[in-house]
Amino acid sequence: MTNSADQSPLGKTSAYQTQYAPELLFPIPRQQKRDELGLTAGATLPFFGVDIWNAYEVSWLNMRGKPQVAILTVTAPADSPNIVESKSFKLYLNSFNQTRLANAEALLALLRDDLSGAFGANVHIALTQPEDFGKLRFGELEGQLLDRLDVEIDAYAPAPELLTADFDEAPVEETLVSHLLKSNCLVTGQPDWGTVQIQYVGPQINEEGLLKYLIGFREHNEFHEQCVERIFMDVLRQCRPTKLSVYARYTRRGGLDINPWRTNFSGQRPPNLRAARQ
Repeated sequence: MTNSADQSPLGKTSAYQTQYAPELLFPIPRQQKRDELGLTAGATLPFFGVDIWNAYEVSWLNMRGKPQVAILTVTAPADSPNIVESKSFKLYLNSFNQTRLANAEALLALLRDDLSGAFGANVHIALTQPEDFGKLRFGELEGQLLDRLDVEIDAYAPAPELLTADFDEAPVEETLVSHLLKSNCLVTGQPDWGTVQIQYVGPQINEEGLLKYLIGFREHNEFHEQCVERIFMDVLRQCRPTKLSVYARYTRRGGLDINPWRTNFSGQRPPNLRAARQ
């Protein structure tokens, strides 16, 4: 049976398990939402990318029972069959809290196997331990700030028809940023806050229309990854850029932040720099 969002632990009372329990992970097929975007199963996706998860509340016990802590980063490919529902991810991490492990490498091995199985593809796992916390850097997404525009808003649902571009002029390359992205959890309706960066090459996109479109997610219910893919596909279809990248940094909930990146640019993935609101 295929998992769906309403079957997940979201919005339900959940037992707090403190001994290793990989069965807590709840995968949800990506295709369920991609069908809505006209992305046919089995067809080549018009983008590639990753979902970068940062977990700040990771703890386990060493063999003498002494607590250990670390920050976990998980990078899952956008072409993996599944996402993992975030509350189940948190419950899974909590199941290590009273679990004794020989060392950090033993934890990494379990995380790599369990999460690769849940996402349905190999994921990259990294632990930052306390001696390296001071090396972590902050950074904001760069680009022209759309939020400077004094726009009037009277609708709060995604409206692709707001996206327009100047097809009669020479193409441009630019990067645009907004801190006003807000969407809501698909199941609980709880708010998700984010900053979004849109980089493109093609007909110049009307900034006012783009800002209104992004603000339109304010009462929209979807998971982070699904919102970013919707933004990518709407901009691609309405504005017809030859190259496009959409990167969102969402604030954390339950000790987790999720940062989806979708692109058809070649080159390296963006840096995993924690923004001020994260």
